[in-house]
Amino acid sequence: MMDRGYLVSGRYEILDTLGEGGMANVYLAEDTILHRRVAVKVLRLDLQHDQATIRRFQREAKATCELSHPNIVSVYDVGEDNGVQYIVMEYIDGSNLKSYIEQHYPFPLTKVVAIMMQILSAVQLAHSKGIIHRDLKPQNILLTKDGQAKIADFGIAVALSDKSVTQTNSLLGSVHYISPEQARGSLPTPRSDIYALGIILFELLTGKVPFAGDSAVSIALKHFHEDMPSVRATDAQIPQAMENVVLKATAKDPKQRYQSAAAMAADLKTSLDADRADEAKFMSKVNPDVLGATKVMPGTFVDNHKATKPVETNHVAQRTAKKSKPHQVLRPAKTPKRARKRRWPLIAGIIAALVLLVGAFVALMVSNRDVNVPDTAGMTKVEATAVLTKNDLQLGKIVYETNDKVDKGLVVRSLPAKKSSIKNGTKVDLVLSRGAKTYRIANYHDQSYETVAATLAKQGFIVKRKEKSSKTITAGNIIKQSIKANKKVVPKNRLITLTVSSGLPKVSVGDYTGETYETAYAKLTAKGFSVQRQNASSDTVPSGNVISQDLKADDKVVPSETTITLTVSSGKADVTLVDLVKKYTEANAKDYAQSNDLILSIEKDYSDDIEKGLVMKQSPAAGSKVRPGSTLTVTISQGKDPNKETSFSKEIEIPYEESSTTSSSSSEESSDSSSSSSSSAPEANKIEIYIGDADNNISSLYKTMSITSDTKITVNFKVKADQKAKIKILRDGEEILNQDVTAD
Repeated sequence: MMDRGYLVSGRYEILDTLGEGGMANVYLAEDTILHRRVAVKVLRLDLQHDQATIRRFQREAKATCELSHPNIVSVYDVGEDNGVQYIVMEYIDGSNLKSYIEQHYPFPLTKVVAIMMQILSAVQLAHSKGIIHRDLKPQNILLTKDGQAKIADFGIAVALSDKSVTQTNSLLGSVHYISPEQARGSLPTPRSDIYALGIILFELLTGKVPFAGDSAVSIALKHFHEDMPSVRATDAQIPQAMENVVLKATAKDPKQRYQSAAAMAADLKTSLDADRADEAKFMSKVNPDVLGATKVMPGTFVDNHKATKPVETNHVAQRTAKKSKPHQVLRPAKTPKRARKRRWPLIAGIIAALVLLVGAFVALMVSNRDVNVPDTAGMTKVEATAVLTKNDLQLGKIVYETNDKVDKGLVVRSLPAKKSSIKNGTKVDLVLSRGAKTYRIANYHDQSYETVAATLAKQGFIVKRKEKSSKTITAGNIIKQSIKANKKVVPKNRLITLTVSSGLPKVSVGDYTGETYETAYAKLTAKGFSVQRQNASSDTVPSGNVISQDLKADDKVVPSETTITLTVSSGKADVTLVDLVKKYTEANAKDYAQSNDLILSIEKDYSDDIEKGLVMKQSPAAGSKVRPGSTLTVTISQGKDPNKETSFSKEIEIPYEESSTTSSSSSEESSDSSSSSSSSAPEANKIEIYIGDADNNISSLYKTMSITSDTKITVNFKVKADQKAKIKILRDGEEILNQDVTAD
């Protein structure tokens, strides 16, 4: 086990464990150079000294490295770290097909076809490279989140040319998907993979495997003894044509299966077409030699799946019957040697007679008869010749044509066409594929990516774009290409990677908020940026420091082509003064100044009309805008000035009072002459006036006067604040007025 954080070969950082297997453990890792997630498959420590396992592990890397296909998990790197073998592969963020079936079955038949077409395309490529997977099953097929299928685990895949491997007939693979010939101990062929693909298609259509049992042995026996169950019995909506694909792919006799994955794909692709709706059920021809050859099952088929001996055919079983171990599942019954010797001459004679009779009958029946041209599409020349011969036809001319759909060397069609009725012995011409049309790769250096990519896509290439900075190549133009110039390649589904210039090298902008503008400016201009400044008020950022920047700190840009705008604090915003007069007390004014970051200056003065303690005036005036830190001056009313004198006049009427003496005398002397009466004057009233004000004391005589009639006088008063004036008047010594006097 590798711990999280361990760096494999100084490059691949282990992030997590993805799975543990019998041969290897798989980890999620980060490629610290290319900055991408990968899967690292590491040979188990207990197997590091097992040379056979090491060779198998290395074969997996070799086999997969030879395969470049969008539906095959890519191998990026192979190596050894402190004596530990590892393979670095493409990381697939998804589930395997087995889990997908369990979670989503049933799904539309079109989706079944889409998944299978991807798998078949990948298997066809492997077979064309001479590589047989040998362990195809849903567990080894991964699905990305966007539905792309990718075949994984070529750990038991074998190249047809690998003699050191092909010499063994050991049974490998999972028993639910194993072909009959593999179960018998025969060497696998490409058609063994075709059988497994047929089982996978069966499972996609039904949600289950065709054969189940209590042990691996019982399941294996069913693969070469029992007929394939009908998928239409599970779902009658499945067309017969699609069931026929399953039946042909899983024929017991490998010769009756599809001759290639491409042929299976071509048949499956049209299985939903309306013109195949009335297709008859495919019936494979039973070959007794295929079904009856196996008499002994080796000890490989036990429930723990540990392969110990190859499967033996009948003659091998007879040869090794005495050596069979007790754990073998099946044994032929032993016959005494003498009895066998006595029976063989008789049996041989009977067989010879039957062969002669049958041969004569067949020769009579097959002469000068009509036969149908067999379907040889997708077969090799040798395979097609054998099929023609088997159908009593001869090979005619061989014609070649370029074909994008049929692999090189395989039959495209026959002349006459398949199913044509002709006389036996007639020559049939075959059209073989030269393979797909090749395309010569040009030198795309410093050419426009858009133009080149469009051209290549039209030719059938899969174009992948990578970007890299360049000081010399214009942005958008190609720096390098994954396929060298002048190389001839088959464009169809061929991946070509074009590395495109992103222009001059980009750098991260950086975070300059909180720094002084001068510091930020110096740093940015040193990197080659142009800098613009704009000011804004801020309650939190000190004046002169950067509040914000228009580019994010992690943005990558070309400095020489970039202007960055810094917003710099001008301090707090201006304060618009409110009207404090007659509304704010001194305490209120202090609170207002403090909350608005103002300096308060307090003055005091007297006021005749502003209540004591209130602001009687302010400076600056209400509505003025001032900077925080400015001085606000307020004048607080002290009320009226106690020392201020106020003058006012008051008109006072003094009533005249006639004396009683005078009145009596006039009455007594009324009889005297009128002249005497008219000449006598009224007696005057003596008036004494007292004033109490700022200048006079009410107890001191202010003025005296004599009146002989009602008289109005005007008295001038002078008082201080909160002081009342008083007036007192005596008439002939008698007080006739004593009251407070106020200005009207």
